[in-house]
Amino acid sequence: MTDVVVVESPAKAKTINKYLGSGYTVLASFGHVRDLPPKDGSVRPDENFAMSWQTDERGAKQISAITKALKGAKNLYLATDPDREGEAISWHVRSVLEEKKLLKNVDVHRVTFNEITKSAVTAAMAAPRELDRPLIDAYLARRALDYLVGFTLSPVLWRKLPGSRSAGRVQSVALRLICEREAEIEVFRPKEYWTVTGGFTTPGKAAFQARLTHLKGEKLDQFDLNNEQLAFGARDTVLGGQFTVRSVERKRTKRNPPPPFTTSTLQQEASRKLGMSAQTTMRTAQQLYEGVDLRGETTGLITYMRTDGVTMAKEAIGSIRGHIGKAFGDDYVPDSPRAYSTKAKNAQEAHEAIRPTDVFLTPQDVAHALTPEQKKLYDLIWKRSVASQMQSAELDQVAVTLADASGQTLLRATGSTIAFDGFLKLYIEGRDDTKVEDEDGKLLPPMKEGDRLTTGAVDAEQHFTQPPPRYSEASLVKKMEEIGIGRPSTYASILGVLRDRNYVRLDARRFIPEDRGRLVTAFLTSFFERYVDSGFTASLEEQLDDISGGRADWHDVMAAFWHDFSAAVAQTKDLKISDVIDALDEDLGPHFFPPRPDGGDPRVCTSCGTGRLGLRLGKFGAFIGCSNYPTCQFTRRLVAEEGDTEGLNDGPKVLGQDPDTGEDISIRRGPYGLYIQRGEPNPEDKKAKPKRTTIPKGLDGNTMTMEQALGLLSLPRLVGLHPETGEKIEAGLGRFGPYVKMGAIYGTLDKDDDVLTVGLNRAVDSLAKKLASIRNLGPHPKDGEAVMIRKGRFGPYAQHGQLIANLPKGQDMEEVTLDEAVALLAEKGKPLKGGAKKTSAKKAAPKTAKAKKAVASSEEGEAAPKTVTKRIPAKSATKTKTTTPRKRKTVSDTSSED
Repeated sequence: MTDVVVVESPAKAKTINKYLGSGYTVLASFGHVRDLPPKDGSVRPDENFAMSWQTDERGAKQISAITKALKGAKNLYLATDPDREGEAISWHVRSVLEEKKLLKNVDVHRVTFNEITKSAVTAAMAAPRELDRPLIDAYLARRALDYLVGFTLSPVLWRKLPGSRSAGRVQSVALRLICEREAEIEVFRPKEYWTVTGGFTTPGKAAFQARLTHLKGEKLDQFDLNNEQLAFGARDTVLGGQFTVRSVERKRTKRNPPPPFTTSTLQQEASRKLGMSAQTTMRTAQQLYEGVDLRGETTGLITYMRTDGVTMAKEAIGSIRGHIGKAFGDDYVPDSPRAYSTKAKNAQEAHEAIRPTDVFLTPQDVAHALTPEQKKLYDLIWKRSVASQMQSAELDQVAVTLADASGQTLLRATGSTIAFDGFLKLYIEGRDDTKVEDEDGKLLPPMKEGDRLTTGAVDAEQHFTQPPPRYSEASLVKKMEEIGIGRPSTYASILGVLRDRNYVRLDARRFIPEDRGRLVTAFLTSFFERYVDSGFTASLEEQLDDISGGRADWHDVMAAFWHDFSAAVAQTKDLKISDVIDALDEDLGPHFFPPRPDGGDPRVCTSCGTGRLGLRLGKFGAFIGCSNYPTCQFTRRLVAEEGDTEGLNDGPKVLGQDPDTGEDISIRRGPYGLYIQRGEPNPEDKKAKPKRTTIPKGLDGNTMTMEQALGLLSLPRLVGLHPETGEKIEAGLGRFGPYVKMGAIYGTLDKDDDVLTVGLNRAVDSLAKKLASIRNLGPHPKDGEAVMIRKGRFGPYAQHGQLIANLPKGQDMEEVTLDEAVALLAEKGKPLKGGAKKTSAKKAAPKTAKAKKAVASSEEGEAAPKTVTKRIPAKSATKTKTTTPRKRKTVSDTSSED
């Protein structure tokens, strides 16, 4: 008889079970076990925001496993992540079990730990608590908000702005920031200015440079020298002067180390220094948090990675200070520990900062157990944490002022030297949007007041002001944190949604809004301005924080929001499409019709020469059209077709020759997008077709290398052997995108995964999710081929090759034996549609839509090889056209911000 512990991930469950021993059964919930059904009425404002919940197949399986483990148990420990979302997952698990009346005589406890180490886990188990109701209420409010905004606003967008979708409650504000920055760049007009810099030599024959700061006794502002004539006049004045050192100012300054990482600062620094996206950073941090195998034991390397706190535990600070003394010397240890406070708006500071669980596990010590990404990120976290407790750096700054004989012309030279490197010995923080060269780092030669200087070359340099920089992932996360929108767990998903829906694209690691993103922003700004206002969204975040802190009732917050929001939506019912067009045309006119170089009217139709070009809305979205329609039918697309690549419209692009066969490797355009081909068709052998493969989404045909093309053509590739079963795991590309497979089991890969480089750990993790819905009972007694139990659309079923048989209603797939499955297949087995011929498991992919529904629908996203089946109707068939009213399906943006 054992107690039951529920965590979120299977990797964490395995580790914690080792720590707790045989007296506990540790199970994973795999995240949320239930969610709001994606249909109208799941949140009912008229019933005080009552919510309906639905358990999916995966959640039902986890609840079933927990139910079995609870038989005879006295205690249930809910040990999900230590944040609002983790609290909600625990609440969902308890609620489902209570509804099933499975918690009689079972005590339910909530435990949390900030790191997955044996000491932290055992300490948490010794100090359980009750579920935090305010945190749960804050989750309910946020989930209801996102649901209602999605299901209410999305239909308005569909009707009034065809081809568009809602970007989400917080994502819409982030999208507006990106679009507004782009609009600033478009209207920006550079201003000219000049600087004058002179070269001088000291009496000791040492050279240095100084910049002109005063001319004719007046201080020069940035635009005082705004043309060549003025600049050259100032240059000549410096050339004609005899300069001496008027003053030498010296001072010692201190530079303090930055605080340890929070979620947002980790994402910013990983973007700046490692080029990692926010999603990749969080996924890698999750792996470091859950642990890696060190000396035969799974060890968590960092503390919980979703936090806005900058404090560290006293024990951790003590260990870090001890390590600094041993590794760098006592001079690098401050007299007292450093204390930090966050500057982020609305910061919760509920958890520690992100730090190593054991500072003595240096990056060098654990490098052998980490992937390249894990190694880089751990190194960054470890160094930042240690540096945060190191001594300040000390710099000697020098500023020298030069003057001519009249004292009316002054130049200034600045420089600095590091007197004591302090934390700079280990870590230097990255910076965003550096516009000018940092002159403070220059070294100046020794000088004293009164020294006569020799004037050398003097240069007048032309400059132009630069537009504000586009947001990078790092600077956008920083901006969202500053204005108080989003939370640590939401930043990565916010940026991911904007890219996934093609509202923005990343170019040179900077966000550029797509035209469809600008249309949505213009529409929401024109008709729902309040709800894409950063101030309003930040205020709403504050109210959600008040709920989590027990200072506000979530029903009251929701009622106030819904009253105003529903009224704003109601006002759009009578909104005419022409009103929408006029508003968008006015807002986006400068973008779509920029000034012409010749000064002509950018709105004049280039086809008929008399019509006015303007924004139009059609069935499939917005486009540019002529006012003389239908006489003039000129149109222009706003959004380029996905997959368009310059230089590939006129024919194939040859990358080179295959080193093995000598055949051309080329990129070509087909009816379904770009693909890679090796060789050419053989006219004498029509069956022998050249090898082809599609180009995965995210790879650009213009920049594709020969190495990448050969790698894609060689797929599927061997990733490695499964650490438990020893079976081969391969990676490849299928009709649904990149996948990994082990035997007949397929697992999908994320868009951030590279099918050419994905590693064994990631592949095993992907397959684990699929294996959770499949049972391999063993080999069939006749042919040795696997007999499996799978989850299907209409319930669990047994499968042997292409033979399937539904399990009897009510029978649990976990309880079926091999003998029962073999007997069931022999009695009720039916061949998969699309071919009754028996094939191996490797070739047993369903070939028709119906067969796919019967089998593959249970494996959403399974990347099976692409198969096309042509159906030719019999000549004698009677052509009959039947019209059946179609029920409109409402789909909306109901994804949570977390």
